[in-house]
Amino acid sequence: MKLNKILEGLEVKETVNDLDLDITNIHSDSRKIKQGGLFIAIDGYLQNGIDYLDSAIQNGAVAAIVEDDVDTSILPNTLTYIKAGNTRKALAITNCNLYDNPSKKFKLIGVTGTKGKTTTTFMIKSLLEAHGLKVGLMGSIAVYIGNEKLEDTDRTTPESDEIQEYFAKMADAHVDVAIIEVSSQAMKMHRVDGCDFDIGVFTNLTEDHISKNEHASMEEYFQCKCMLFDKCHTGFINADDSTVITIKDKNKTCKFKTFGIDNPADIRAEEDTLKITPSCIDFVADIDGKREQFEVSIPGRFSVYNSLGAISVAHEFGVTPDEMRSALKDLKVLGRNELVPNKLGLTILIDYAHTPSSLESILESVRAYAKGKIICAWGVGGDRDSKKRPIMGEISGRLADYTILMSDQVRTEDPLKILQDIEVGVKKAGGKYTIIVDRTEGIKHALEVATPEDIIVIPWFISWKKSRKIPLWWKKSNCKISWWNSGRKKSKIKSLKHNNIQKNAYYILYTLLSQSWWVVVPKTTTLFYM
Repeated sequence: MKLNKILEGLEVKETVNDLDLDITNIHSDSRKIKQGGLFIAIDGYLQNGIDYLDSAIQNGAVAAIVEDDVDTSILPNTLTYIKAGNTRKALAITNCNLYDNPSKKFKLIGVTGTKGKTTTTFMIKSLLEAHGLKVGLMGSIAVYIGNEKLEDTDRTTPESDEIQEYFAKMADAHVDVAIIEVSSQAMKMHRVDGCDFDIGVFTNLTEDHISKNEHASMEEYFQCKCMLFDKCHTGFINADDSTVITIKDKNKTCKFKTFGIDNPADIRAEEDTLKITPSCIDFVADIDGKREQFEVSIPGRFSVYNSLGAISVAHEFGVTPDEMRSALKDLKVLGRNELVPNKLGLTILIDYAHTPSSLESILESVRAYAKGKIICAWGVGGDRDSKKRPIMGEISGRLADYTILMSDQVRTEDPLKILQDIEVGVKKAGGKYTIIVDRTEGIKHALEVATPEDIIVIPWFISWKKSRKIPLWWKKSNCKISWWNSGRKKSKIKSLKHNNIQKNAYYILYTLLSQSWWVVVPKTTTLFYM
């Protein structure tokens, strides 16, 4: 596609050299640039895109979009330069043009909120497929077209060039509907600019992502979430969330409908019908004046809200209550309140609970049916909002019978300091706890102290790869695991002894389950066994 065509809709401040060029690919990562590429030099928190211009040229860039304050006279004159008002917007808009605006070729649903995005997107997908529609999905677990998984993902919402490439594949596969998780960061960083959303869903809002590298305040966090509905025709929002519901008064361009339990809503579950078991939750919802009963395979009150959001969307598409019932009953979402099969006779739940509200939700859900003790084994990542650590510690100390504090992805922080921050909250609640810095040893301790009547809950659990098993002999030997980061073509192969796992930036968890050692790794990592 000609560069002139690619620049349509973009705020261009200045151009240097020839615009009559054929562009074949557009990226902000110089390593992804191929011959005929347009390089977008984005300034990030830690790096300046212009520093990678030479690398982009070597890989085949013929043009570059730069910030409007860049002095192009000192740059290589072999390239065409375009000065844009916002290079992040430029990355999104140019890729929309390159791929012929694929989001206009199907119905597009965006799901935002602090928690519940992943589960809600999978629920919507399942409900629409039960109605016979072909559905694409893009979120924090993977990208799907129908039952085909295209790729694992490493963030909630991919970068805009990846989004448009995936949407183009969905359009080529003739999907009827695409669903995408939309994070606040994605809105702030203009990753979904140019996307033509038909429907938006706002699950809830609680404190999260407040840090120097994310959002300065809850107000900014909320406003970024709200930006989705500036792009939507119809919005479905949680009537029981006092902050979320205010968007109805602030946004006059979107048609809003509500779902909830406690407050009047367009689709409402009846509080007195909620029945929670270890494997599911039953409830009755009012849909168009008719009482419809549902059974959801993910237990907990929060699952009712996720279900209501999905039911609201499905109802808009004409999905029948019978189709909804069948889909919700059989639904499974990887890493969300997931029972881990094992031969130890233990009840082990993993859940991506990484905020105070989500941790409280999963523990309250478990408390409703637990016969024995609740053992909560967890930690939090480093270089993220430290204010929530004691808050989450207090929740665990109050709702769990025994808390095991262990390291997670510590990044640049001292792992013990992170756990001590959490410890303050556990002590405040008067909870019984222990600190085991090594994550592997923490999990092993949980398995050792648990009885068949107890429930082990492991929050903050990002990646669960059942296909990757290490035999038992590995733990007893000096054997190494080697792996490479498949997200970077030129990354070095790394080796690590099993007794030194916790020190690596890629957190690898192994625990004795199903007569094997499970290895949990980031989604961009491929393992090789030696």
